[in-house]
Amino acid sequence: MSAPIDHEALEAFGKAISEADWIKLRLDHPPGLAETDIFLAYQKKLLATTAVNRVTFYEKSRRTGVTWAAAYDAVMTASKARSAGGMNVFYMGYNLEMAREFIDVCAMWAKNLQEVLGQSDFPVNESLFEDAKGNKDVKAFSIDFVSGFSIKALPSRPRSLRGMQGYVIIDEAAFHDDLQELLKAAMALLIWGGKVLVISTHDGEMNPFNQVINDIRSGRKKYALLRTDFDEALLDGLYERVCQRTGEPWTAEGEAAWRAGIISDYGDAADEELYVVPSEGSGTAILPSVLDKAARDIPVLRWSEPAAFAGMPEEYRRARAGAFIEEIRPHLGRLDHKALTFAGWDFALVADLSVFWPVQLRKGGPAENPLVRRTPFVVELRNIPYPQQKQVLWWLIEQINLAVLEMDATGNGAPLAQETAMRFGEDRVQQVKINVGWYRDTMPLLKEALEVVGFELPADPEIHSDFRALKRIDGVIQVPKTRNTVKGDGSKAGKPRHGDAAIAAALAEHASLTPIMEYGYVTAGCADESPMPYSDDDAPSGRSLW
Repeated sequence: MSAPIDHEALEAFGKAISEADWIKLRLDHPPGLAETDIFLAYQKKLLATTAVNRVTFYEKSRRTGVTWAAAYDAVMTASKARSAGGMNVFYMGYNLEMAREFIDVCAMWAKNLQEVLGQSDFPVNESLFEDAKGNKDVKAFSIDFVSGFSIKALPSRPRSLRGMQGYVIIDEAAFHDDLQELLKAAMALLIWGGKVLVISTHDGEMNPFNQVINDIRSGRKKYALLRTDFDEALLDGLYERVCQRTGEPWTAEGEAAWRAGIISDYGDAADEELYVVPSEGSGTAILPSVLDKAARDIPVLRWSEPAAFAGMPEEYRRARAGAFIEEIRPHLGRLDHKALTFAGWDFALVADLSVFWPVQLRKGGPAENPLVRRTPFVVELRNIPYPQQKQVLWWLIEQINLAVLEMDATGNGAPLAQETAMRFGEDRVQQVKINVGWYRDTMPLLKEALEVVGFELPADPEIHSDFRALKRIDGVIQVPKTRNTVKGDGSKAGKPRHGDAAIAAALAEHASLTPIMEYGYVTAGCADESPMPYSDDDAPSGRSLW
């Protein structure tokens, strides 16, 4: 019989546990999940805890299915008579999409439990939620039960709970805009017998969610506290459940590889996102779930050279740039050449990346803004000398129907931005100084585009790492001074990154909002200083850019 698992030692190692060690651990402690087991151990513990506690806080890893169990709790609560402890349930996610997803899971549970509940029909109703003052400006989804109670799922709005009574479930609490006010409103429901469940991954040590967690641990608040990290969820059968759903046999090797892949996807954010360790600072500005939703099969075209490349003969460097251009050329077919292209360029010479991020607008977004930002490809350059960066960038500009390019003109980026504006026109090429004021004005636009309008991202761990690097610092979304080291699928795996792709995307988003004037344009062709010779057939001669 194998020795029991030392959970404290397991927690101390966290993501550092190797695949080989994880295989050994799982062979010593093989799976015990039966096909008939509905809930994993930590999900059962959640249900047992909320049954006897008025307030429960749950700090968790992502991808663990805690909210799925909370939906079952909501159904069982709302379907009971008042004499059996039944009450209305109010679910609050940080956006409307979370509310819709939660109510759909509740509907699934209700249908599966219809014989127990004594009810066969569970339609999901969509309405404008009316608060205690008669305001009806919040869209909500609901399911009604024969008990007379309902589950209402709605986006975060503290005043929506004023004057209400029941069981409040706040999901991904750390990411709500005004969690402190929301908690105040939720706790008021306790006076007349209500309950509160607060679930979240962490978003920085200074986040109000983590402050409450610290208060619970110190004894200042007498709430129930639950905690599940990624490895604990795996030991309780998370990957076994995945295998049951996919029909694949469980193996220790398969679980170890799956675990390593998830950790690699999260990069330096794994400690916070998977291992329940709040990061320093104010927390991530853009949620991984938002990035996952935006992810598409979009190529990331990367060119990297050793430091000695800058000392090579000019002819060799130009030829290498030409070879990389030929790697880009086939992907130009992903562009709609009848549509305008907006782009962002973040500049770096040595430590960081230069990133070119084009977007085109297409229909498919919300009614008030139907134009989704479509990304055809992304170009990254690392350790590429100034002349070859210009060579690649100017070739790209000549190939696309460019409306506006916003270029990083901070520090070393200023000369290239100025030269490019002089060559292609200052209306088309805008020189941008990236500072706190720029972050304050521009990053909210990128966040809005990702969360509401629609902004396509490559399904690339390194790109996503740059977006997860964005933090709220003194109330402003920006890139911290520290760099991330990411183990991803690209050719720069293990190299430091500094949010460069996110900055380029923000520049592209701001460019896409720039009013443009219509006029004709004919390329001047290639002068001697042209970055890369091409034939007349390749040049976009005579094409109308506006």
